[in-house]
Parts: sequence; C-alpha cells; structure tokens
Amino acid sequence: MRILAMGTGCIAAILAGPALAADGPAPRPHGEHAAESDIEPFSSHYAAQWKDISVGVSDLELRRDTQSGHYVYKWTTSARGIFKLVYSQDLVQESWFAIVGDHVQPEKYRGRQGSASVNFDFDWSAGHATGTSEGKPLDLTLEPDTQDLNSIQIQVMLDLQNDNLPSTFHVIDKDQIKGFLYAREGTEQLKTAIGTYDTVIVSSRHTANDRRVLRMWFAPALGWVPVQAERTSSGKLEFAMRIRSLTREGERLNAPP
Repeated sequence: MRILAMGTGCIAAILAGPALAADGPAPRPHGEHAAESDIEPFSSHYAAQWKDISVGVSDLELRRDTQSGHYVYKWTTSARGIFKLVYSQDLVQESWFAIVGDHVQPEKYRGRQGSASVNFDFDWSAGHATGTSEGKPLDLTLEPDTQDLNSIQIQVMLDLQNDNLPSTFHVIDKDQIKGFLYAREGTEQLKTAIGTYDTVIVSSRHTANDRRVLRMWFAPALGWVPVQAERTSSGKLEFAMRIRSLTREGERLNAPP
C-alpha cells in the first residue's frame, strides 16, 4: 500500500481501476466554458476487504474550494488489524480541480504515505504535468483528457450524471500516463449498509481479455456517489470496498450499530 505501488494492486486505486487506451469521444477543450455541470460535496466512509479479510478503511471527502467552480478532493486509506503492522501510515491523496463545462480539469495532485510522496501540477497551457514521484523529477506530456487518481472518480460521476460516459480515459499513476477503458454494464438494486439503492454498474479493465476486472456501483439518488467497488480475477473476488456512511447536503446516512 506504499505510494510506490499505488496503481492497480492497492486499496487506494480500487475506484480508478486498470484499463486499456482506445479511441473515444473527443473531450471538451480545456478552458472552453459551457453551461457548467455541478456535483455536490460529500464525505463517505468504506470498509475494505481482501478475499473476505478486513484489511482497512477508506474515506472520501469532496469539498468546494474558495473559488467558484473549484473543488478539493481528499482520499485517505488506513490499514486495520494485522495489516496495520506492515502498513502503519495512512495513504493520503488530495486533488485540486475545476469543473469546466462538463469536464473535470485537474490542477494539482499531492499523495503521501510516510516519507514517500508523489506531487505534480498540471500546466494545461504548456500541455505538461511536472513535479516529483518518489523523489525523482516528473515531466509528462498531457493528453487532452488526462486525470489523476482522484479527479478521474469525479469525472466518471459527472459523465454518468450527464449520461455521457466515454469509453476511455488517461490517468497519471505515479510516474506514467495510463490508458483506461470504461463501460456501463447495466443497473442493479443494491442493498448496502446505509440502505437499498438503484445503482449503475461501471466496469474497468486493462485489456478486453484481461482476467482482472474492476466493477463500481454508483447510486444516482446519492448524487452518483460510489457505494461499492469490487475487483475480480477470473471471476473470483479479490478485493472489495463497501460503503458504511455518507454525509451530503446536511444529511448523514450510517450503517446500523
């Protein structure tokens, strides 16, 4: 769960997931303003399991920044039980971004776990993201739709809200830009710890034939907040995150004691 392994194999990347680059709808050019989409601030808490073993908890918090149309998204992951002996320090990721039309435009990303860190800023006018990854300089040429590990989650929520989920995304993971393939897989009425909700299922994978598949359940009635995520390998459950509480618009939903 170190930042060095912050990609597909750890708790903190479960909602981003592996995928494959491919052609998709052209993204809105950065800086082009349209009737802005919006997403409500929220905070949510999840229990994490690895092969039916409780391994930790994860907390998401989306809040408005001081400038209109700008947001801060924080993701904190903590190990529990015997896993705490190995992963004693929390993994904390924060992203700053603006919503331009129906597009999330990331501005900067900060990730840390103990002494390890990944930090970079987006310079859209120059078309580069620059910073440091594990102490090494980082300079990546941006694709027009590039997101970071946090902002991609908000972009998917917005796309589902607008019924316009592209098939592909590009995401900065540690020191690389990786292609991500997403697909809607239908709907399901899902019983969760905070209630039963109609959900939209979105899958993500590395290649079309990858044995590892990530599925996420988003609840429209909760502002498209993800309520569950599961990663399977050859059809067998490897990893899961399930919601335990949610606070949004002054309302708090908790799992029964």
